[in-house]
Amino acid sequence: MKRVFSAAVLLSVIGVSAASADNDPNRDVACVTRQIGVTEAEFRTCFLPVMPDPDHRPDGATQRANKAKLLPCLKEANPRLTNAALDRAMDACRPEGPNGN
Repeated sequence: MKRVFSAAVLLSVIGVSAASADNDPNRDVACVTRQIGVTEAEFRTCFLPVMPDPDHRPDGATQRANKAKLLPCLKEANPRLTNAALDRAMDACRPEGPNGN
């Protein structure tokens, strides 16, 4: 939790947009965070190492690699968060609609 908080403070100091994740500008961070029980700053911090597919059609291996980076970090902020809950939130908040992969 200390790591997430420290990174969140750093992000707020350097002026990260409140509307989207830095490396996925189409992601509605507020939409996701409301559903998974973390702050927008925590989500943005955890999303930093994620590499979204530029075509918005990631293959299964890319999805698993990104989830391996994202979910453990988010679970530090909300230990009750499940993989299924994160998937539902990410699908619900994806601008192009649910990803069928």
